[in-house]
Amino acid sequence: MTTVDPTRGRRVVLTGLGLVSAIGIGVDAFASGLRAGASGVKPITAFDTAGFAYANAGEITDFDPAEHLRTVRPEDLGRASQFSAAAARMAFEDSGLDRERLLAARTVVAVGTTDGETRDLDALVGRQIAEGPEQVDPVLARRVGNEQLSAGIVRELGLVDVEAATVPTACAAGNYAVGYGYDAIRLGDADLALCGGADALCRKTFAGFYRLGTIAPEVCRPFDVNRQGILTGEGAGILLMESLDSALARGARIYAEVLGYGLTCDAQHPVAPDEDSIARCIRIAQRNAGVTPDQVDFISAHGTGTKANDITESRAIRRVFGERPPATVSIKSMIGHSMGAASAIAAAACAIALTERFIPPTVNHVETDPEIGLDVVPNVARPADLRVVQNNALAFGGNNAVLLLGAAPAAA
Repeated sequence: MTTVDPTRGRRVVLTGLGLVSAIGIGVDAFASGLRAGASGVKPITAFDTAGFAYANAGEITDFDPAEHLRTVRPEDLGRASQFSAAAARMAFEDSGLDRERLLAARTVVAVGTTDGETRDLDALVGRQIAEGPEQVDPVLARRVGNEQLSAGIVRELGLVDVEAATVPTACAAGNYAVGYGYDAIRLGDADLALCGGADALCRKTFAGFYRLGTIAPEVCRPFDVNRQGILTGEGAGILLMESLDSALARGARIYAEVLGYGLTCDAQHPVAPDEDSIARCIRIAQRNAGVTPDQVDFISAHGTGTKANDITESRAIRRVFGERPPATVSIKSMIGHSMGAASAIAAAACAIALTERFIPPTVNHVETDPEIGLDVVPNVARPADLRVVQNNALAFGGNNAVLLLGAAPAAA
């Protein structure tokens, strides 16, 4: 079996996963929550919600950075950077790589985000308003740079020969970052890639969505006829990628193969998704991956639970797949919308689903909107022998990113 396609470069596989989520921290806990259709939704404690009529979110309340970080002091990182560094540490340990190999490798680190360290920025601004512009907390000020989301990983793992980037393409940023790392390995520019996304709950983003009228009062119900909007969330998903040759040579456990991805940026509207652009992005991704629509076994949708997103995304899916598309689910029903981390966490969910042979459910579901026309796997996970899965990510400004993953190669 050849592991190099001369027309497409090296084959790329996922061998390590790091998860920080509202339904579980670490791959095992997250996988259990995913299969059980667990809910991580609870009242927000991250900031004062006085004045809001309702304020639930996928907040993570059991994360202690000191339990996961070995090199960087937790107080030197903002919460989103703590998430990304902890998830990268988990992904490295999950991969079974030895430290010498990690340090010798040419490595790409790419972390997608929507808010960066806006939680710290909220605190800085609040203090300046309350106490005057000269009252700047130097600790917080040092932490607010978005580059810390990727730099924190480099520092935590002591990486040497490394290219680090933070990808700010909002709610599609996780898939963007995974695609960035995939290309680097495929083309031989890197040996390893630690890529994904991270974001933390912050007042600014919650208030913005609230003012748009898109925050659900209690739970997120993607694709349901009575859906009422999103719930914000937080967390991180970091995926460790390497070439198939490398993984086979060291006898690594392989979760999935990265088959390809597609990007579009239509810039048609600041917030409204565009059906044509989404459909085009799906087709680009499938063409890049060498996959036809009939080969896709399930779709992890962007699925925010807003009226506009779910209708538009479902129409784009049916345009590509016809009137009988594969099962289409949204894990945002469980963990909320974790912004730049969303598609990275969903990509990890797809890899786990491929490995453990099940389709995660869309929870909180009562009745599918007739306009949606999708099998949304309501409330209960479904056993399935999966070969190819698709992960959709849509963002403000028409930034779309679709990722295709395949089952671990048979030779592995």
